[in-house]
Amino acid sequence: MDKTYNHKTTESDIYKMWEDGGYFKPLETATGAPFSIVMPPPNANGELHLGHATFVAVSDALVRYHRMKGDPTLWLPGVDHAGILTQVTFEKKLKKEENTTRHALGRAEFHRRCYDFCMWSKEKMEEQLRALGASCDWSREKFTLDPEISKMVLETFVRMYGEGLVYRGYRIVNWCPRCTTTLADLETVDKEQTDKLYYLDYGTVTIATVRPETIFADVAVAVNPADKRYKSLIGKSAVVPLINKSVPVIADDAVETEFGTGALKVTPGHDITDYEIGQRHALSVVSVIDFDGRMTGNIPAELAGLDVTAARAKTVDMLKAAGKLVKTEEYAHNVKTCERCATVIEPLISRQWFVKIASLAKPAIKAVEDGRVVIIPKKYEHMYFAWMNQIRDWPISRQLWWGHRLPVWYCAGCQTSSEQQREFELLAQNDTRAKTDILDDPIVSIERPVKCPKCSGSNLVQDPDTFDAWFSSGQWPVTTLKTSGTGDFEKFYPTSVMNTAYEILFLWVARMIMFGLYLTGDVPFKVALINGVLRDDTGKKMSKSLGNGVNPNEAIDQYGADAVRMALVAGRDNGNDLMISKGQMEERIRGYRNFSNKLWNVTRFVTMAGEAGTGGGDGKNVDDARILDELKITVAKVTDYMEAYRLGEASQELYDFVWHKFADVYIEKVKDRRGDAAPVLRQVLTTSLRLLHPFMPFVTEALWQELGEPGPLIVAEWPR
Repeated sequence: MDKTYNHKTTESDIYKMWEDGGYFKPLETATGAPFSIVMPPPNANGELHLGHATFVAVSDALVRYHRMKGDPTLWLPGVDHAGILTQVTFEKKLKKEENTTRHALGRAEFHRRCYDFCMWSKEKMEEQLRALGASCDWSREKFTLDPEISKMVLETFVRMYGEGLVYRGYRIVNWCPRCTTTLADLETVDKEQTDKLYYLDYGTVTIATVRPETIFADVAVAVNPADKRYKSLIGKSAVVPLINKSVPVIADDAVETEFGTGALKVTPGHDITDYEIGQRHALSVVSVIDFDGRMTGNIPAELAGLDVTAARAKTVDMLKAAGKLVKTEEYAHNVKTCERCATVIEPLISRQWFVKIASLAKPAIKAVEDGRVVIIPKKYEHMYFAWMNQIRDWPISRQLWWGHRLPVWYCAGCQTSSEQQREFELLAQNDTRAKTDILDDPIVSIERPVKCPKCSGSNLVQDPDTFDAWFSSGQWPVTTLKTSGTGDFEKFYPTSVMNTAYEILFLWVARMIMFGLYLTGDVPFKVALINGVLRDDTGKKMSKSLGNGVNPNEAIDQYGADAVRMALVAGRDNGNDLMISKGQMEERIRGYRNFSNKLWNVTRFVTMAGEAGTGGGDGKNVDDARILDELKITVAKVTDYMEAYRLGEASQELYDFVWHKFADVYIEKVKDRRGDAAPVLRQVLTTSLRLLHPFMPFVTEALWQELGEPGPLIVAEWPR
């Protein structure tokens, strides 16, 4: 046996042995209850990060545990096309490496090359998942854009449309001018910044706003009905400066009396709160900013075509000149930004496709309330309920090229106005300037219709939009198991566990529950196991882009996968963030690398003890009895922890037992009688290796083979 453990010469060979031996597939001889996990699909646009490494360490530990228990076990891997994120990433790559754009390539060529980029990234990620020791069944691997999965996603949309759960309508949406697409609330990030707060003279009242460039779209001034300052103004009018437009003063509870003067200019076309106020009071909607983020419509000529920033400065100058700027002050507030490119969101009125969410949310709430889905830790149930009880209709159309294209068609003959006909022709020519939101009478069909059902016309063109990636990801447990193999869905659905980060509890977990119940009548998983986030010592999330985290791929190369896995799991509580500096994280990984070496040295000692001794002890030695009792207690504790998904405690218990009770105490005591103690030494070691295998699969398998134990450790029986 070598004197030291070399992970670099060991791990890849062991993984190959596992994979070639078919040990990742559900064992035909397994007799327990089926255990299954569908892998949260990493985005197919880059390398794995610490968040991925965490879910691999947790999920693989559970999978290996249940496999050793004798349960039919399936961990189904997959990759997500990741819609907007992949498109933005690949567009940046095109610009940097070729100085070109998707528009220059055209949609078909862009899609082809984006697909190739995803497949290249997918191969890299698979290598990294293998390096981490992920024991998933690669023969069942799925991609969200696989043809059979795409077909099911489109069928869901068609079914929901037929049942009135999908509709097309005008709503105020989060619009990213950089990505030129609408975004759901959960795809935006609040960023605190300081802007100028401008106090403007509206004749009968002074209002305060950070967006003076939108005053041309004002349709009212609102005050809180409980605000005594403005009781006498309600029902009267105010005058929008520069355009001298008279607007009513209305009362609405949404107005915050502490903000500015307590009087709010109402601009339904460019603010979500104002839009809701407008809906309650039947106000008109005016837009003065277009989808490129430039001024348009009924505005002063000198503002036409300016971007928002320039228009704001120009409007302020005009207000000063007109004597309508009362004062300015600094104002710290949150603004919504695009999660993917950090551009400030522009709330705009747009015609989009929406999911009518209330009827889907109700059974998903009940499923958690009655325990069909258990969220661990329980504190996240409260967040889940809070969000689900105030959920709004979900915009699912995206103005992107990469993704599942909407199965929606428009007929030339049904576009009656000249403007509609002009935009239809642009769409037919694949002109990206086509404004499809003005086209009427959409036809929902997966295949291109032979003729229009309304006018029998045959000049039909498909909607260029794609689905929000979460629309397909939300169906992931259903679509994967229904296409992975004969009998998989019947045997492994509902899946046992969904392990993911709390950041996507609403983006993904909630939507999977809604879709699972809608499509199958049953929940998609029984347990949602939520991971915490790794944060640096200042509280910032560790990430490659910030340079404040450890690159798991580099750490695996340097210290081995087992050390990285243990560092991400041991001693951690479910769902709680771990605040740790980059240096401390590296030290933590090194510490568990030392634990691998400790295991190696313990095995060398046990092997030499077996060679040197006769094994003639009577088993009544007090030290032998004590370590066997402690081993029995450890087996029971670790098993209980695993069943309760308390992996941090299970792995820490094993670390303490092996290093401190077994190595530091027992081995030190029996060094002078190691021959007699050899059977006990071997029993404790082999049992410890089986217990540790879910957390440290490579070194434990290597040592199992060194000991000459029968068969691979990956399918050895879990200690009883």
